Amino acid sequence: MSRTLKDLLAQGAESAAAVAAPGRTALSHGALRRLIDATLQRLNALGLGRNDRVAIVLDNGPEMATCFMACASGVASAPLNPAYRADEFEFYLSDLNAKALIVSRGSASPSVEVALKLGVPVIDLVSDPAEPAGSFTLEPREARTTAPSANGGYAQPGDVSMVLHTSGTTSRPKIVPLSQGNLAASATHIARTLQFSAKDCGLNIMPLFHIHGLIAGVLAPLSAGSQVFCTPGFNALKFFAWMDEAKPTVHGRADDAPGDPVARFQECRRDRAPPAALPSFVVVVDPAAGDPRTRGSVQGAADRGLRDDRGDPPDVLEPAAAGGAQAGYRGRAAGPEVGIMAEDGTLLPRGETGEIVIRGPNVTAGYESNPKANAEAFINGWFRTGDQGVMDVDGYVSITGRLKEIINRGGEKISPREVDEILMDHPAVAQVVCFGMPHPKLGEEVAAVVVLREGREATERELQEFVAQRAADFKVPKKVLFMAEIPKGATGKLQRIGWPRSSAWAETPAPRTESVLSTNQEAT
Repeated sequence: MSRTLKDLLAQGAESAAAVAAPGRTALSHGALRRLIDATLQRLNALGLGRNDRVAIVLDNGPEMATCFMACASGVASAPLNPAYRADEFEFYLSDLNAKALIVSRGSASPSVEVALKLGVPVIDLVSDPAEPAGSFTLEPREARTTAPSANGGYAQPGDVSMVLHTSGTTSRPKIVPLSQGNLAASATHIARTLQFSAKDCGLNIMPLFHIHGLIAGVLAPLSAGSQVFCTPGFNALKFFAWMDEAKPTVHGRADDAPGDPVARFQECRRDRAPPAALPSFVVVVDPAAGDPRTRGSVQGAADRGLRDDRGDPPDVLEPAAAGGAQAGYRGRAAGPEVGIMAEDGTLLPRGETGEIVIRGPNVTAGYESNPKANAEAFINGWFRTGDQGVMDVDGYVSITGRLKEIINRGGEKISPREVDEILMDHPAVAQVVCFGMPHPKLGEEVAAVVVLREGREATERELQEFVAQRAADFKVPKKVLFMAEIPKGATGKLQRIGWPRSSAWAETPAPRTESVLSTNQEAT
């Protein structure tokens, strides 16, 4: 098994296509390796070396994919969501102790102004659409006299390759450093589970600031010599045209119903999805579950034979893979070990419900500078995921609930306390509690219960717009319920768990159709 990204990305044939994009010629595996080498030399010359944190704020696309791979191969990459607002960027850049920020030349991202305020050097990524997909150079925005890094070159297995933040059940997210070994192991597990080969082509619509898109969507297929077709993100109007151009790997159904969009979608050999609700027309999926993807580097459990809503094996799966997980089950251990643990730290026998725990080479060694969080998250060598579940006699794991308060909106993890604190800054708000509201496609949506100050008024729309000024769109509450008082638990604390099932919530009118969220944001 590869232990560094350099080794992981050495598998593809020199002239074979590695990274493609709509309307662009493909970048070969050989050219990708040379791009990574040249980028590391450039970063080292700018004084950036192994374990130095370099923030990346780029839109989805081939340059984001290749820039991440280059940075993660020799410095500590820190991909950030381009949708963040200035306050969010200031927190993350400060907390990371970022040594540089990479943005596209001409970028209007608020991260640039924040970086300049904090004294973080800004580096422009310069690309040419006429060049192969993913090609770029790096140019510092300001000339600086900097000595070359004495810690340059490719990273070693124990060096930090990626730095991410948890969403956090408190107002302060925790830093999760992932090593070269963590990323290489996770990508290898996924490639092995999905049986990627050099003949495959994957069409990626997942966000590339997110660990799932970067590891499962990019590193895993490239580690097998496959090709990745990088899109700007999900777009329902362009999706099938991208499929026609990319010609992703198909199995079995290629000629059944060429004019039927659903059948064309089902032609894909694999569709990778996070553990959340999916649209009803998606039949063939490889769900990844069993770990918070930030800490576990994406995959804990997977299934190559998920049954459809009739309980039957989809006929687009290989015969050897059909007949896998039962309905409601996510899959078996797919790389790391997976167990079900009782509150006292003992592993439970199969069939009993408890907390899903994992351990393996893809799991982070621990949160950075946070012994309290590490003591709570790790027990007897196992990482506690915060997911409640059960394992059947054949080893298939089912997620039955959450033991923590984090909201999982289509794979985006949101701290409800972060949204609480923003709403509490509104002059009309006296009390608030945010939580996850069930959503048929995203799994959960952000919702809030609010108590207004005496004599003050506010509307749902007003509060949504207030949050949207301070936080990314996916954190904006979709529904706001106004109450005279928020019920408290036995200890006097405001309770988040159980709100979606409470009578007070169920009896409220359906949420308004108006929203500050864009259609595209809501679709993802």
